Amino acid sequence: MEALVQVLDVILDNVVAICTIMLEMVGIIVLVSTASKCFVRWVVRHDQHVRLDLAQGIALALEFKMGGEVLRTVVVREWSELGILGAIIILRGLLTFLIHWEIKNEKKDLLENNS
Repeated sequence: MEALVQVLDVILDNVVAICTIMLEMVGIIVLVSTASKCFVRWVVRHDQHVRLDLAQGIALALEFKMGGEVLRTVVVREWSELGILGAIIILRGLLTFLIHWEIKNEKKDLLENNS
């Protein structure tokens, strides 16, 4: 029975590691693709919506990265690891909150300027 528990523990560790890496990779891909697209739009067309689109892309990327951190808490073995992961999640959560606040204000500014 103990051998089965050890095998399942190894499987869980590997599945969580793979899923965490995949979530973080998606976050990186979203961030890089959004930043590249917004940079091209800014250079070529001087589009006013670039800041809004970039902020939304950053927020989405942070949410994928935060999902990876939350998933990583499943396999935490020590309190110090949990503290570090908790601090990372809190910081990313605060960044996401600030970015969403910026998105709301940017939308409001765009609506006022277009009126």
